[in-house]
Amino acid sequence: MTNTQSPSHPRRFLFLLASSRAQGNTEQLARVAAQSLPAEVEQQWINLHDYNMPDFVDQRHTGDGEYPVPQGAVRELLDATLAATDLVFVTPLYWYSLPAAAKKYLDHWSGWMRVPGYGFKEKMRGRRLWNITVTADEDQSYAHALVDSLRLTAGYMDMPWNGSLIGYGNRPGEVMQDERALEQAANYFVSA
Repeated sequence: MTNTQSPSHPRRFLFLLASSRAQGNTEQLARVAAQSLPAEVEQQWINLHDYNMPDFVDQRHTGDGEYPVPQGAVRELLDATLAATDLVFVTPLYWYSLPAAAKKYLDHWSGWMRVPGYGFKEKMRGRRLWNITVTADEDQSYAHALVDSLRLTAGYMDMPWNGSLIGYGNRPGEVMQDERALEQAANYFVSA
């Protein structure tokens, strides 16, 4: 069973902002892309820095290996994640990888998969995973590790991987001069 668009399951996009800069280049590019979504598609924008996520503690091999039901901010993130049909990681390239907030959020997926009765991995199957990133270098190959990390996550979770939209922008607002990225952004969600 997948979470595809149907009359009983409208599409709901969750945009996960992970930049350490508010309204940075990556968020600007994501907002351009989101403008092409049909009006009936719900959008939720979450800045991961607004959620007090504790460091993830791996307890898979401690006791029964189960995790308690998350509380507080982590529970809010879990609920938002499960409410989405599409997850869009809005992640600038930091040191050739995901920003820390995005990585911490993904680390918590390991615990969510082990909360008794939640079936997190099964519920995520079929939800679409997308990525929008901006690099400070015009050579997009520097983003390969970030893109591969999310692509492999999608594969592990049995989620369709919808690729990565990559733009260039070093100084604030510079991505809005990247005509190629803006053109791609306008069509990025067309298949959605």
